[in-house]
Amino acid sequence: MKAFDQLSKVVKLVLQFFFGWLISGLYRIIKGVKESNVVTIVVGVLALFTGIGNFIFWVVDFVTILLDNKIRVLA
Repeated sequence: MKAFDQLSKVVKLVLQFFFGWLISGLYRIIKGVKESNVVTIVVGVLALFTGIGNFIFWVVDFVTILLDNKIRVLA
């Protein structure tokens, strides 16, 4: 997800606000496949396809982007 990581903080926050449920899951799945990390892939699938996972990761990712300009939790 090098392309997402290189976006400006404002663009990341806007994308996360509107498409956070999708970004949270896809970011983790792609990063997990790239690094061969099964845990990250599983967390990405759960974040993408479960209602509570979508909301939790949406909030957590929004806050971490706001504070640190990067998705960090379980990614």
